[in-house]
Amino acid sequence: MPQPTAMLLAHADGSPASAPFTPGALGSTDPFGHARRIAYLAADGMAAGVIQANGEFVIEDYPHVEMLVVHAGRVTLQDEQQALELSTGDSVVIGRGTAFQGQAEPNSLWAFCAQTQAASERNPGLTLLDPLSPVAPSTAPDAEILLSRAPQCRSHNTFADSASDLRVGIWDSTPYTRRARPHKLHELMHLIEGSVTLQTADGSDLTVATGDTVFVPKDAPCAWKSTVYVRKFYVVK
Repeated sequence: MPQPTAMLLAHADGSPASAPFTPGALGSTDPFGHARRIAYLAADGMAAGVIQANGEFVIEDYPHVEMLVVHAGRVTLQDEQQALELSTGDSVVIGRGTAFQGQAEPNSLWAFCAQTQAASERNPGLTLLDPLSPVAPSTAPDAEILLSRAPQCRSHNTFADSASDLRVGIWDSTPYTRRARPHKLHELMHLIEGSVTLQTADGSDLTVATGDTVFVPKDAPCAWKSTVYVRKFYVVK
């Protein structure tokens, strides 16, 4: 079985990224199965990749929890509570059990991270992620893996799904460098500001720039080097 590795899902401008994609659905009830390209799908239900969608859609009961980041085109989503107009860089979480309708411009592209395991607990609704959301001090990387001065880190969970322990939010940090170590969680990162160099399983560098979306599976070896302030949306489990 291949060693898990960090993979770039989408560039800021929607141009092709380096991750290997496989067309397919996340299950028999996946409403975007026809448009989905999967880069990662694990036995624990964590999945990541992109969706190339267009046209109108009506969904009565969303089968899983999913975070989307728009990389090309414009997307409209509407549930009972609100209507959201999403363009490049915008991100939303769709809760399990959400009923909504929407429309995507031709050649729209979204990066996604989803938790697909079935759960009796429903958490319906659309949660728009705010890139300017307030953040509070959070734990810095462990001292034994740091190769630089300890950074100042801040974060805020905007969305949490108790059934799967999936959390979505925003994080920022001053520059720092740390050595490679197995990633503790599955994590999708969408860089709102700054850039960072990660490390793939074969030891090569992977540069993630502002507006890019990257996925790092649990246990993937991954180093971190940032020379500027970094702010990102995250999905972790």
